[in-house]
Amino acid sequence: MLSETSQSVVQRSKALYESRHRAEYEKLYMNKYLSIEPESGQLFLGDSMDDAINAAMEAFPDRLTFTLQIGNSAALHLGVLVL
Repeated sequence: MLSETSQSVVQRSKALYESRHRAEYEKLYMNKYLSIEPESGQLFLGDSMDDAINAAMEAFPDRLTFTLQIGNSAALHLGVLVL
């Protein structure tokens, strides 16, 4: 379970993305990765999840960020495929 702080970062980051960036980024950067630092509103785009996260961590090493894959509901899927 996420802490209240982590939940807040997720909620604020998703709201920022939905309200200001989704339409443009889904046209220009489909399937790339985006880390969002919600305090500053700064966005970090990368070809991989690592690229986006590392750029965010370099700029804000002491802050939590939220990362998504543009155009997808999740950046990472965990689970088992059962046939």
